[in-house]
Amino acid sequence: MIQLTEIAAKKVQQQLSNRGHGLGIMVGVRTTGCSGLAYKLEYVDTPHTDQITYESNGVTIFVNPKDLPYIDGMTMDWRRQGLNEGFDFINNKEKDRCGCGESFRV
Repeated sequence: MIQLTEIAAKKVQQQLSNRGHGLGIMVGVRTTGCSGLAYKLEYVDTPHTDQITYESNGVTIFVNPKDLPYIDGMTMDWRRQGLNEGFDFINNKEKDRCGCGESFRV
């Protein structure tokens, strides 16, 4: 299961509203960076039948089955640190992150 904190859910809902359409977000991973994997987020306008869906704080989350072993149990939060703000991925399966924080290893 993937969960969104209340503030992260509000941010996703705001972004979907600004877009004017969308059913939710797809959360997954891609191969990249020095540690091997990076999180990816995409808007979902038309779901695929093989995607797993979750609902968290009013947001529908779509996950491709191949990505689930890397992110199952993860929580997404929204954080502001100084001038930077964005989604924070809290994943107990992470073994470490690269120095720049863009990629991780499980």
